[in-house]
Amino acid sequence: MIPFFVFLTPLFFFLQNNFCVHGIFDPIDFLALQAIRKGLDDLPGSNYFASWDFTSEPCDFPGVYCEGDKVITLNLGDPRAGSPGLTGNLDPSIGKLSALVEFTVVPGRITGALPESLSQLTNLRFLGVSRNFLSGVIPASLGLLRELQTIDLSFNQLSGSIPWAIGALPALSNVILCHNHLSGSIPPFGSQRLTRLDLKHNELSGTLLPNSLPSSLEYLSLSWNQLTGPVDYLLTRLNQLNYLDLSLNRFTGCIPGILFTFPLTNLQLQRNLFSGRVLPISQVTIPTVDISFNRLFGDISPLFSNVQNLYLNNNRFTGQVPGVLVDRLLTAGIQVLYLQHNFLTGIQINPAVEIPVSSSLCLQYNCMIPPVQTACPLKAGKQKSRPTNQCVEWKGQKSEKTNNITA
Repeated sequence: MIPFFVFLTPLFFFLQNNFCVHGIFDPIDFLALQAIRKGLDDLPGSNYFASWDFTSEPCDFPGVYCEGDKVITLNLGDPRAGSPGLTGNLDPSIGKLSALVEFTVVPGRITGALPESLSQLTNLRFLGVSRNFLSGVIPASLGLLRELQTIDLSFNQLSGSIPWAIGALPALSNVILCHNHLSGSIPPFGSQRLTRLDLKHNELSGTLLPNSLPSSLEYLSLSWNQLTGPVDYLLTRLNQLNYLDLSLNRFTGCIPGILFTFPLTNLQLQRNLFSGRVLPISQVTIPTVDISFNRLFGDISPLFSNVQNLYLNNNRFTGQVPGVLVDRLLTAGIQVLYLQHNFLTGIQINPAVEIPVSSSLCLQYNCMIPPVQTACPLKAGKQKSRPTNQCVEWKGQKSEKTNNITA
C-alpha cells in the first residue's frame, strides 16, 4: 500500500511555495475545502465563490477564517441581505476540518442529507444550516459534539426523530429545529445552559415529562405539533421564560396560576385542550396573553386588566366581564379584548360610549345581547348571542338601563 504522505507530498511543496508568507496551510484542510467547493455552486446572482482561487491563500477566501494553519470558521455564502445563496450538496469532507469551531450556510437551495462526518468536528460550537432544502434525518452521531452550543437546522425538510443524544449534549444553549418534518417525541434536554428551544411547525407527538426541560429556558416554542398531555408541572419549573408558545397542540390539564408571574412578554396557549379555571395569583403584566380556543371555564379574573392584548375567546367563561377590564379598554390600556364564543352573561358599559380606535372589543355569541356594536373577526360569525337553550341562566331579556346589561 502506498503511504498517504506520498499523495500529499506534491501538495505539500505547492503549499510551501505559494503560502510561505502566512506559513504552511494544512494540506488536509486544503483538500477538504476543494471538495466542499466542488459540491456547491453559486445560485444566479451570487458571486460568493468568485474569489475562491486555490492558487492563493485559502485563509483569505470569503467566509474562511483560520488560526495558524487550520480553518476554524467556515461561513458558506454571502451573508448580505438579498443574496440568492448556494446550490448543491454538503460534501462529507467537511468532517476533515478538524479545528472547525463554527460552520454556517446562508439561505439557499442546498439539498441532500446532513453529512454524518460532522460528528468528527469535536471542537464545533456553532452549527447553522437553516433555510435550505436539507432532507433525511438528523444524524444521531451529532451527540458526539460535546462542545456544541448552538444547532440551527430550521426551515429545511428534515424528517425522522430528534436524536436523544442531542438532548444529552452538556453545553447546548440554542436548539432551533423549527419548520421541518420531524416526528416522534421530544427528548429530554439536560443542558442547564439551554435558553432557547424552538421546535415549532413539525410533526412531533407524545407527552412532556415534568423534568424533561431545564429551568434555564427563556424561549420555548412548540407550536404547530401534535403534542399531548398535561404540562402544568413542567411549566411551574420554567420561571425564567420570557416567551412561551404551546399553541396548536393537544395539551390538556390546567394552566397554573404561577405561570402568569413569570417574566413573559408573550404567552401563546391557544388551540389546545386546556381546561379548568384560570386563576392568576397576582396582577398579570404580560403584554400579550392568548388562551383562546380551549375548554377553560369560570369567571374572568380582574387580574388580567393590565394585559394589552387579551384573547379569551372560544372557551366556556361565565359571569360578568370585570369592570376593571372595561375601564382599561376605554382608556386604551387594553388594545385587544376578545371575549366572543363564551357563556358570559353581562358587561357594564354604556351603549353610547366610544371605544378608542386603537382598541378592539368582541362580545359576540355569549349569553347576552352585546350592548355595543363592535367589529369582530370574520370567524366569530354573524350571530350576536347564543341560543337560549345553551344559556341556562339567561332569560333573553335586554335591560332597559343603558349602562348595565346583565343575565
